[in-house]
Amino acid sequence: MTAQPGPAGTGSERVRSVVGAATATILERDMGIETVADLIGHYPRRYAQRGQLTDLGQLAIGEHVTVLARVASAKVHPMKQRKGSRLDVVVTDGQRSLSLVFFATVGYHRKELQVGRQGLFSGKVTLFGGTRQLAHPAYELLPDDVDGDLADPHADPLAASFTARPIPIYPATASLASWRVAKCVAAALPRIPDLPDPVPAEVAAQRGLVPRAVALERIHVPRDWADVESARARLRFEEAFVLQAALAMRRAEARSTPTAPRPGRAGGLLDAFDARLPFALTEGQRQVSAEVAADLGADLPMQRLLQGEVGSGKTVVALRAMLAVVDSGGQAALLAPTEVLAQQHHRAILALLGPLAERGLLGGSEEGTGVALLTGSMSTGQRRQALLDLASGTAGLVVGTHALLEDKVDFFDLGLVVVDEQHRFGVEQRDALRAKGRTPPHLLVMTATPIPRTVAMTVFGDLEVSTLTELPAGRTPIATHVVPALDKPHYVERAWQRVREEVARGRQAYVVCPRIGGGEPDDELEPVEEDEPASARRPAAAVLEVAPTLAEGPLAGLRVGLLHGRMAPEAKDAAMRDFAAGAIDVLVATTVIEVGVDVANATVMVVLDADRFGVSQLHQLRGRVGRGGHAGLALLVTEAPDASPARGRLAAVEATLDGFVLARLDLEQRREGDVLGHSQSGRRSSLRLLSVLRDEVVIADAREEAFALVAADPTLAAHPALAAELAEALGEERAEYLGKA
Repeated sequence: MTAQPGPAGTGSERVRSVVGAATATILERDMGIETVADLIGHYPRRYAQRGQLTDLGQLAIGEHVTVLARVASAKVHPMKQRKGSRLDVVVTDGQRSLSLVFFATVGYHRKELQVGRQGLFSGKVTLFGGTRQLAHPAYELLPDDVDGDLADPHADPLAASFTARPIPIYPATASLASWRVAKCVAAALPRIPDLPDPVPAEVAAQRGLVPRAVALERIHVPRDWADVESARARLRFEEAFVLQAALAMRRAEARSTPTAPRPGRAGGLLDAFDARLPFALTEGQRQVSAEVAADLGADLPMQRLLQGEVGSGKTVVALRAMLAVVDSGGQAALLAPTEVLAQQHHRAILALLGPLAERGLLGGSEEGTGVALLTGSMSTGQRRQALLDLASGTAGLVVGTHALLEDKVDFFDLGLVVVDEQHRFGVEQRDALRAKGRTPPHLLVMTATPIPRTVAMTVFGDLEVSTLTELPAGRTPIATHVVPALDKPHYVERAWQRVREEVARGRQAYVVCPRIGGGEPDDELEPVEEDEPASARRPAAAVLEVAPTLAEGPLAGLRVGLLHGRMAPEAKDAAMRDFAAGAIDVLVATTVIEVGVDVANATVMVVLDADRFGVSQLHQLRGRVGRGGHAGLALLVTEAPDASPARGRLAAVEATLDGFVLARLDLEQRREGDVLGHSQSGRRSSLRLLSVLRDEVVIADAREEAFALVAADPTLAAHPALAAELAEALGEERAEYLGKA
């Protein structure tokens, strides 16, 4: 959504009002900075200080950097292959060095870059001849003699950089260096007093926080490090406060829209289901079921996150909630991200319910209900019957994929929506299903391993949270080992021997690959922070190449099957049925098996190129083995060097089975992402200084203040600046998102 010019004096003026047209185009196109408020809110990423040079040993290949360094040498060399010369410059941090090379205007740069001069150097880090290098970087030199007394830092936007003050280093691009961003920001700083302050003055004062105008001045033009810290403290609180106020308003709005209570009934379908369960519920399952039942019995829509370890029994808890809704005369829908998972859930529910899933059929129970499946690959006849069963109420339960979201799908009385692995769905998709109820349906979100955005929402209090930590009786822990393919190739041979040994005992195995192969793009692998440029790495293992290689080599004689996302739906279902029936010994697959797939006889998993997967993905994947009474084994094969960050991630997965510990690690490595879903709306990220891990106390304090304020002033009539911030800074799309999430 393109920002529209707003009233003068609010910061919503276009950035072109304070910078030139060409610079404004770069800010808008490359950095998403459209308004004066956006520009003032473009905070420095970090700060340098004269004499405290950047640690050049921390520079990553391929990264665009801005470093403070000292010129160590500068030499002009004639070009070998063509006319002209080049300038080779070495800058240093006092211990390590970085090469700079210039191919144009060599004489000018040689004159400027005198040995001993300090400056800011900006460019993309490349590797040439084994040495880190910036090719033709932009730079800004610090004067040799500076006056530390600044009367008006706005008069010269670089003046603050020429003193002992902290030097702001801004997020920048190749077309707009950090010091040019600083000039742009300086042009906007006089507008600071015009910006509304969303945090009430009394709240800021009680928390010992400086006013917003003071914080914005200090974050961009700090006199010392105390200024930086006071500014960051205030602005972190502001971010948390605005988000919490939006959540508080949506929570209040949801509570003002009643729904139909779904308390269940004694002697109904749920009681019959409990009576036929072949196992006892864990204490955790009983406790969480009670929390869910209390929500379902209320006239306010439930919004609950059910998170638990892989194999902790979330599906049974969700099914019991669905049956309570059916007992109350309503319907329940389970939304799954893939056809494989939807079919797996459907089969599992049918097996758990038995005759209770066959009402109206010969041998079916009169206490039962119909269980429908709706996916995109169903035949016309199957689809027509499923739609009829949903519209008539014959099917009390339905399991489906995105097909459930289509306009033609109507429910008789949708009372509960269960979303499995909620991060796989967009906000609009989930909301489309919830809109199909006569009254707002209850919502239960499930996830086996909290991913960064889920953890963020949990900390921010967007959902009520229930947690399952214990495993059902008889479930054995999974042993995990890293297999270093380059360091110890015989370990890989041993991994295939272990697969053969498990199959010889009557068990089955998975082999997981990052890619499908076959020359087409792959989209099943979650992106992971790379430790080296993609060009320096061989292609990751692919299902279509690995399966025949194993069948003809180390696993010759075993029945090897394959499964991936490009297979036709009926072929995928057939592969899973064959594997579940024991007709396949080893299933070579992509992450299509990551969630929900439940084959109790599978005891070993080999993950090839495990360093290409995220921490949470690996935890999800290994949860597919050891789901029966036999011990599970996960072998993580990698060619990553021993001391690399990738090996560190794998070591963490090897060391713990606690999914919440791994989720936190995942969050530390990949940051929170976008807790307000801006990646779906195309807007800028909401978290600039705030971290949901580091700032949990700040968030808790902000939540307390924001919820109290909204409770006292639900329409924010007495707080127009906060209302304006929610309307302008969050925007209509993002405010809508909060209600949908």
